[in-house]
Amino acid sequence: MDPLEPTAKTTDSPKVSSQKVEPRKAGGLKGFIKEMVELVVVTLVLLIVIRWLFAEARYIPSSSMEPTLQIEDRLLVEKLSGHLGKPIQRGDILVFYPPPIEMGGNDLSNDPRYILGRLTGLPFLPNEPAFIKRVIGLPGDSIKIQRGVGVYINGELLDESSYIKEKPNYDLTSLSDIGGRSSTGGAIRPYGETKEQIVVPAGQLFMMGDNRNNSEDSHVWGFLDEKRVIGRAWLLFWRRLDLGIPHYPRFPQEGEQ
Repeated sequence: MDPLEPTAKTTDSPKVSSQKVEPRKAGGLKGFIKEMVELVVVTLVLLIVIRWLFAEARYIPSSSMEPTLQIEDRLLVEKLSGHLGKPIQRGDILVFYPPPIEMGGNDLSNDPRYILGRLTGLPFLPNEPAFIKRVIGLPGDSIKIQRGVGVYINGELLDESSYIKEKPNYDLTSLSDIGGRSSTGGAIRPYGETKEQIVVPAGQLFMMGDNRNNSEDSHVWGFLDEKRVIGRAWLLFWRRLDLGIPHYPRFPQEGEQ
């Protein structure tokens, strides 16, 4: 006998289980729908928490903040510092909902669709427009703007050489000087003929775009309630590249002047 062979061979055939295979229960579609609903709800909750507590993404639709921010720039708007009570400082770049007078008298809607749009930022939901400007005046500050010179804060000329595109081509000495065309095209004068000095009230801000002469800001619609602030511009994460043909200076040729 070959010692590598088993000493005995089994003749038993494999046992077949006598248990019946239960057919898959009906309701697979319901389970799928339930899972999808749960996924959507969890995603929305996370989206709302992140946007309300931490940050949200925004893009720049106009040239009002040039040269600091360009059209179609994408940036993150940080909100956590506001929730933690960090005070707003002069020079901060803020994203905010503009005063109702700038939007033709229409304030933030209480329609549930608009509220959900503000909370989630989803593109298929209605969203109120938001502005982005630089903080120039804080509560208690006296503001004066002189054409071709610049902005005076409490009697001192503000050094803005590092960020403005050009000096303002208008004067602002009293509340009656504040006014212009709103986003809806209507003429607005928020303080009428009031000749009082421009002093920023408590809880308000004086906001201006870096592109002084192409910006609908506080010199048009007045003071901004701090409660309308969405957050601080924090991180520029995308900018469109100029892929056009570069332009080189042309030097005069011999015989030209």
